Amino acid sequence: MTGEVRVRVAAARQVAERVRELVLAPANGTPLPGWTPGAHVDLVLTDELTRSYSLCSAPGADTWRIAVLEETEGRGGSRHVHHALAVGDELVTSAPRNDFELVVGERRIVLVSGGIGITPILPMAAAAEAAGADWRLLHLARSEAAAAYVDELASYGDRVVRHVDTDGGPIDLATALDGLGGADADVYACGPAPLLAALEDYAAARPDTHLVLERFTGDGDAVREGDHAFVVEIADGTEIPVAADQTVLDALTRAGIRVLSSCQEGVCGTCETVVLEGEPDHRDHVLSDEERESGEMMMPCVSRCRGARIVLDL
Repeated sequence: MTGEVRVRVAAARQVAERVRELVLAPANGTPLPGWTPGAHVDLVLTDELTRSYSLCSAPGADTWRIAVLEETEGRGGSRHVHHALAVGDELVTSAPRNDFELVVGERRIVLVSGGIGITPILPMAAAAEAAGADWRLLHLARSEAAAAYVDELASYGDRVVRHVDTDGGPIDLATALDGLGGADADVYACGPAPLLAALEDYAAARPDTHLVLERFTGDGDAVREGDHAFVVEIADGTEIPVAADQTVLDALTRAGIRVLSSCQEGVCGTCETVVLEGEPDHRDHVLSDEERESGEMMMPCVSRCRGARIVLDL
């Protein structure tokens, strides 16, 4: 884990239906590392559970804040946060990492959040306001009960447009975004996959829209028809075969080689691994085009090898 940070749960509360907020303070008196809006940390919940959560506090604050939606059909991380963690518990996190960074320039900024996607968007709104930017926020939720941080957003007045599906049905997204100036804006969005797909369609039809997305889930494309088997070699020379229908992460885990991972869908960056030799077949949603072209790192939860062998720094 990069830049291990020890934290203590200083406070906890419910901020919306199925959404629990944790305030994390330094566990050893050392100030928490700085971060920028859009950043997230990997939170080690147990030896078997590490999950990635966006920071939704104000950058520069002496505590961190995360908010977690309980996923009843998930893999256990959110249930642990909701039902096992208590005030006073000590945990380990990574240093903050940002693959969804806000850039404030001359262009209008339109922020879009769907459900728990408000977490990285909240500090972006604060930063845009502090910078004097021309910005707006479209805050979407299934219902009023499911809408988090409504009171905080109210302080921005008409810069924030809210919509809940129980009040008139699903939003006409294109009309709403056009009304906010999205057709020639930098649009930053986080939310469920259908919302992000609709935003991609919106941007494709408006060439002056610059769209930046933060995803909760991947596209289920870790294993494809026609994939081939290959060998992963680790730094000590051990070779691990990867079957055509198997991910690198699964093959490594079955061989007893533990790689820190969270989403297992190529969207969080937790499992990022240095490539020593070989050409990765990138299938993540984290690395930039330049990083992909360099071939210096990969996400073994979804990415593969274009050839017969790849050597990883493990």
